[in-house]
Parts: sequence; structure tokens; C-alpha cells
Amino acid sequence: MGKIAFVFSGQGSQYTGMGKEICENSQAAKKIFDIADSVRPGTSAQCFEGDKETLSRTCNTQPCVMAVDIAAAEAVKEKGIMPDYVAGFSLGEIAALGFSGMLSYEDAFKLVSARAELMDKASEEKKGTMVAVVKLPPEKVEEIAQRFDDTYPVNYNGPAQTVVATTPENADKIVEAAKAEKGRGIKLAVSGAFHSPFMHSAAAGLAEYVKNVDFADPEIPIFSNYTAQPYSGDYKELLVKQTENPVKWQTIVENLAECGVDTFIEVGPGKTLSGLIKKICPTASVYNVEDKSTLDSINL
Repeated sequence: MGKIAFVFSGQGSQYTGMGKEICENSQAAKKIFDIADSVRPGTSAQCFEGDKETLSRTCNTQPCVMAVDIAAAEAVKEKGIMPDYVAGFSLGEIAALGFSGMLSYEDAFKLVSARAELMDKASEEKKGTMVAVVKLPPEKVEEIAQRFDDTYPVNYNGPAQTVVATTPENADKIVEAAKAEKGRGIKLAVSGAFHSPFMHSAAAGLAEYVKNVDFADPEIPIFSNYTAQPYSGDYKELLVKQTENPVKWQTIVENLAECGVDTFIEVGPGKTLSGLIKKICPTASVYNVEDKSTLDSINL
């Protein structure tokens, strides 16, 4: 067997009841929810009982998904399985920062809560949305995006899936443009145009916030969404730039494979990253851990 990577789920994977079984079946996971509640009271209740509308608000989504991400990772670690590398999709990168030892979990929860509030505010200031374009290569999606104002490819998810950030007025036009190119556009149920210039004010606010946050060197190599390479140089700048720049997920997965990773474990709600990884690296072993049955199924 080759090397193992933990990959941490991002926003959009949330659902009512997420994390409850992990919390009930792992002492290590329960400790994470206790930390989350100590920093942001009510986080575990929102995960376990929050309705779809509550969990869809960015200010709630991000800390809640991160709590489940880290709880799942700690539950896998409790079983004696440790990764050689970590990476996280969008907000999942902050979960990975905590797990890698770059931030204490308390600081990670404080940071993700501040980031979520800033992104929520930016979404109110400048309305935006996102459209996933599938069945087309990234180059074709970039070409489509260039036809419209305020439209940016932002999530390079795989060889035939790229998400664009745009204005609400352009969303239907992008769906039609994708259809005309024999692709498919899917409007996403999101509250903003993330990882784009729409988030500039959030990035500026985050830059101010992280001035007072201490980052340690990672104990486990962590790949950056912004560079698709392991964290190096100015850690704070990498995290700030991630907020208003594309997520290079396909390249991250390819680079992890080049490092010898042949086993990916998605930790956190849903199977979105697992599905993407299977398309990028068809020969890799891919698991996801989000509840008791998926936790029990991990035997490496």
C-alpha cells in the first residue's frame, strides 16, 4: 500500500443530523464537538438538529461542516490510521490546518467563524451565485466565462467539472451557453459567488483577522487550494488568497497521487470529494467517513 491522504469536505455537503453518529461512537470526535461548542455555543446542536435553511446560511455552514470534518478525522485517527498528507476543499482547508497542527482547534474554530461572517457579509454587499458546468473541459468553461461580465471559473473540480462564480442575472445564460456546447450547467444553491473577486472585502477582512493568529509549521504536509502545492512561505497569505481565488482541486489530487498517495479518505459530511477523486484518479482507493457505518468500514 502507498501513502494515505485525508481530504476534508467543503461547503455544500451539509445535512441535518451530520456528525451525530460519529459523536456518539467516538470519544475523540466528541471532544471536537465540545471544543466547537466552547468557542461557538450551539454548533453541535445545529449539526445534529438544524434544518436545511439554518445549515445553508454561510455563517452556520462553515463552522458546522468543519466540526464534522475534524470530528471524523479524529475518529479515524483514534482507530490508528494517520495520513501522510492532508488537503481540504475550500473551508475544508481550515479543518486541515487544524488537523495538521498549524492551528489549535480553538483558533481554527474562531478563524472559520470569522471567515464565515466575513463571507456572509460580502455576499450581502455584492450578490452572486455559482453554476457547476459538467461534461466540458476546463478550457471550454473558461471560454464560456469570458463571454459574460463578472463571471469567473473558481472551482476546478475535475476533468469535466468546473464551477463558475457569476451574477444571478447571468446564471441562466451560462446554463444555456453550456448546453449549446453540449455540456450541462447546474445552478448551485449557494448564498454567494465564492473564491472570486466578489469576495474581495471578505479577503481583506480575513487579512486583518489573521494578523493576530499564530500559525505553526505543519506536522503533516498540507496542500494549499491557492497553489495546489504544500503550504510554504507566508501561511497567512495563502489562506487569505484562497478566499478570493480558484480552488485547484484536480491539480491537488493529481499532485497528491504523484507524491505516492493511493488511498484517499474523505472526512466530513457527504461524498462529494470522493466522487471527484474517483474521476481524477480512477485507480486510487477512496473512502469517506461521516457516520458509524462508514467509520466501521475503514480497515487499512
